[in-house]
Amino acid sequence: MRVGVITFPGSLDDRDAQRAVRLAGGTAVPLWHGNHDLQGVDAIVLPGGFSYGDYLRCGAIAAHSPIMAEVVSAANAGMPVLGICNGFQILVESHLLPGGLVRNDHGSFICRDQKLRVENTSTAFTTGYAEGQEITIPLKNGEGGFIADAETLARIEGEGQVVFRYLDVNPNGSLNDIAGIRNERGNVVGLMPHPEHAVEEGFGPNTPEAMSSGTDGLAMFVSVIQNSLLSA
Repeated sequence: MRVGVITFPGSLDDRDAQRAVRLAGGTAVPLWHGNHDLQGVDAIVLPGGFSYGDYLRCGAIAAHSPIMAEVVSAANAGMPVLGICNGFQILVESHLLPGGLVRNDHGSFICRDQKLRVENTSTAFTTGYAEGQEITIPLKNGEGGFIADAETLARIEGEGQVVFRYLDVNPNGSLNDIAGIRNERGNVVGLMPHPEHAVEEGFGPNTPEAMSSGTDGLAMFVSVIQNSLLSA
């Protein structure tokens, strides 16, 4: 399976996302923000970072990049799309996901290993988890607080669009402890924590078994690849 990873000016985690795709058994295809060519990929990852320096609003300029016109069309046609941190912000600014993301309620950038609960396992990126499973993956953001008006929030909750929820501590003031959501169709997922930083022993979060041994993020990349093979 070919998974495109888009690089914007200011992307930081594109190489990490590419490595996660390879570790999951896929072929990582680098894509450039200024192109209109998705190069025949089967899925897309929008990585973390500070696209365009986070000017205006995080993800607002990137949402108007040439390649995002192709991403929106592909997503609306059913292609799996994963937005991580800044990628989540870009998906929201592109109106592929509802709500918004604002400055952390404590006003500071945060970096920590974050516990999450998996709320929805029907998306292209979460079939490898069990519903209610608790996982730990790194979190690093300054504008990660998820917001939505009351009507939108009720719809997201009522229709099962919450995919991940923060556990133990809400690190940024997100409403209802929401860490990640999906679109109505379930092929587009965005989350603030970074699964690509928890895919390989020796480089992930600490676990009771060993330091830096957490690999809870790998299942997101394995899920989309396995789902593609099953549907082929």
